[in-house]
Amino acid sequence: MVFIGNLIWFVLGGLIMGLAWWLVGILCYISIIGIPWGKACFVIGQFTFWPFGKDAVSRAQLSGKGDVGTGTLGLAGNIIWLVLVGIWLAIGHIISGVLCFITIIGIPFGIQHFKLAAISLMPIGMTIVDK
Repeated sequence: MVFIGNLIWFVLGGLIMGLAWWLVGILCYISIIGIPWGKACFVIGQFTFWPFGKDAVSRAQLSGKGDVGTGTLGLAGNIIWLVLVGIWLAIGHIISGVLCFITIIGIPFGIQHFKLAAISLMPIGMTIVDK
């Protein structure tokens, strides 16, 4: 069932938004200073391609302790991210989600787009895990 969900998802916006994440990741790597954000883009981009059977959780919640990405530096990085690109990726996910809501079968996919919109606003300190 996860495979079928991921396949339908891939067609209903997963491909386009996953490529958008990877494009932002490439731009981050080109800037050199954006390499930490670029790495996060590729991880979340892969999650955007095939989200079913996986979940995004806070690393602090997963490990029970904080790290650089979940502390003050992570917050500063998330604010920079939000201003430069996070808002645009979130808008892309929101538009894709609204388009998925047009059909009844697309409602679960629209909900997933809205979850990804929230992740795209503050991705630093998050990790992807299997359910």
